[in-house]
Amino acid sequence: MSVHKSDVKKVTTHQLQNMKERGEKISMLTAYDYSMATILDAAGVDVLLVGDSASNVMAGHETTLPITLDQMIYHASSVIRGVNRAFVVVDLPFGSYQGNSSEALRSTIRIMKESGAHGIKLEGGAEIKESIIRILSAGVPVMGHLGLTPQSIYKFGTYTVRAKEEAEAQKLIDDALLLQELGCFSIVLEKIPSELAKRVAEKLQIPIIGIGAGPHVDGQVLVVHDMLGINKEFKPRFLRRYADLHTIMTDAVQNYVKDVKSKDFPNEKEAY
Repeated sequence: MSVHKSDVKKVTTHQLQNMKERGEKISMLTAYDYSMATILDAAGVDVLLVGDSASNVMAGHETTLPITLDQMIYHASSVIRGVNRAFVVVDLPFGSYQGNSSEALRSTIRIMKESGAHGIKLEGGAEIKESIIRILSAGVPVMGHLGLTPQSIYKFGTYTVRAKEEAEAQKLIDDALLLQELGCFSIVLEKIPSELAKRVAEKLQIPIIGIGAGPHVDGQVLVVHDMLGINKEFKPRFLRRYADLHTIMTDAVQNYVKDVKSKDFPNEKEAY
C-alpha cells in the first residue's frame, strides 16, 4: 500500500539529536538529482547532503570550487522534489559566504526560498563565526564542517589526513566547541584521526558525522557515486563500495548497443 507524502514522519534536527542521545547511528549520503534522491529517501537514508561535490561527480571539475550558487540551488531543488522523509542539507558553495556575513545570509536565504531545503552546511570554524551567527539569526539550521575542507584545497595543497599534529587537533576541538556554542545542529568531520573524532563526538552534545573519521562518531556520510561504485578512480581507505554500478551500467549499455546494431532491438513485441 502506498504511503501518502503527509503520512511519512520526516527527519528533523530534533530527531537527529535524539538519535545521538540514544546511540542510534545517523546515515547520510550525497544526492544531486530527483531520481537518485527518490531511491535514497525510500531506502531509509536519514540525511541527504546536496554537496558541492556535485562540482566533481556531476560536472567533472577537479575541485569543488567552480560550482555556483545557482547550480547548487538547481541540484537542491531537484533533490527536494524526490524526498518524503530525509532531512536535506545543502552546501554553501565557495565564494558565497567566506569573509562576508551579509553575503552568507543572502546566499542561504536564496537556497532556502528557491529550493525548499531544510538546512545548510559550510566549511570552517572561528574564521566564519559571523556568517554562522547571521544565518542562525534567520532561523536556518546550520551544519558545520571541520577537518579536511575541500574548498580550502589550494591553501593546504593536499587531500591528506588533517589534524594529526596536536596544535591543529586542538584548534579543531576548539572550533567544534565554538560551532556547538553558536547553535549548529551538527558537524561533519572529514578525514581526521579516528581517536580525535572520538574525542570530539564524546565532548560535544550535537551529532558528529564522519567521513574518513573512524567508527566512533554519531553517523557516517559518503558521496553516493563513490559508495555505489559509479566512480572507479577514487579509492580512499575510508570508502566501502556497496555496489559496482560502473560495471553493471557499462555491460547494460554495451548490450543495448549490440542489440541495436544487430537489429534485435526493438523486436515485434516491442513495436506498436
